[in-house]
Amino acid sequence: MKLKSFSTAWPLWLALLALAGCGTTPPRAPIETTAPSAASSDNPAALPDWQRQSLADSLQGLRQSCRALQKKSAWNGVCREAAVLPEGDADAVRRFFENRFTAWKLQDANRDSGLITGYYEPLLNGSRTRSERTPWPVYGVPRDMVSVDVPMSQRGRGTLRARQAGPNRLVLAANGDIEIHPADFAADPRGTRLKGRLSGSRLLPYFTRGQINQGSIAGSAPVLAWVEDPVELFFLQVQGSGRIQLDDGSFLHVGFADQNGYPYQSIGKWLVDKGEMTLGQASMQGIKDWLARHPQRRDELFAVNPSYIFFKTLPGDDGGPIGALGVPLTGGYSIAVDPRYIPLGAPIYLSTTWPHSSEPLVRLVNAQDTGSAIKGALRADLFWGYGTEAGMYAGRMKQQGCMWLLLPKGLTPAAAL
Repeated sequence: MKLKSFSTAWPLWLALLALAGCGTTPPRAPIETTAPSAASSDNPAALPDWQRQSLADSLQGLRQSCRALQKKSAWNGVCREAAVLPEGDADAVRRFFENRFTAWKLQDANRDSGLITGYYEPLLNGSRTRSERTPWPVYGVPRDMVSVDVPMSQRGRGTLRARQAGPNRLVLAANGDIEIHPADFAADPRGTRLKGRLSGSRLLPYFTRGQINQGSIAGSAPVLAWVEDPVELFFLQVQGSGRIQLDDGSFLHVGFADQNGYPYQSIGKWLVDKGEMTLGQASMQGIKDWLARHPQRRDELFAVNPSYIFFKTLPGDDGGPIGALGVPLTGGYSIAVDPRYIPLGAPIYLSTTWPHSSEPLVRLVNAQDTGSAIKGALRADLFWGYGTEAGMYAGRMKQQGCMWLLLPKGLTPAAAL
């Protein structure tokens, strides 16, 4: 999903798969470089299907990236030129990328292809007021939730003490008046922060999804909106950002604000493990179909994932969600990557296939987001945009793909990280 924007949005396919070869041919034989994830370089003109690409949307995405990149010397000249390019002149845009960039083929050990998944912004129907039609709350951050940073080295201790450092924050202190038992809290490998609630002088774990759905935070958390469908609300939480069309026709844009402290658990994996569906059926659409057939088991299924997302309102309703780079994402042309291997902001030439298809999907996208499940040099999550159609593509996307990293000439992958 920083999930605080859109960047810990989880891919809708969370499954193990065998890595197969890419269906494209690299421009030339690999040349070793100092960057562990880059294996060959060439002019973008030599990339597979390059001459057939329409690059106007790719240029718009780069312009968004340049809002963050333009302060870097290696990118400054490229960004200045991109800003004044006539986007309607396809030949000029193509020459710009060919003249200004070097394409680096990405590899991971001996592999040159990896998993490409998808994510999107859900569109829900809702209201500012609760009604029989809209009974499901979209919660803001609860007023009674507090956090404390506990290093992993101290997690094994029996009892820790802390003191209040703010309305919703504790700090460890040997003489503190608040007791913490780390063993009470679910281990989350993603960080050291514990989320809890005070009960007298003791910090208890915060409420789980199941407890919250039973009303445990009613009255202690603001409600940003009320929505029609609890299933769509669940997937809004999985994605970390979305839009709510209110009954007056306006849109409310909401994004991640905080989380209750529990690690994410895949409900699709749980359904597969229980024999309720096969791995191939465990898409968003497959899970929705299962829920339609088993509405009485909805609460049981949702409670499998104790993690719960709290939202905040985002300014405007016409731009894309803000990714980890700090710029709006572009539907179909932004991807989430692992920034340890791919520098945020860089154009990425993506060669994969459409969901549930062997039809090529080849385009120049921009690395503008990150995600907790996006790990490795050959792993990407394609942002499809918002709404029902975007959700259909994102929910089915689990494809193999190859990637080329485009960097300004003279900049190597090792220097770009």
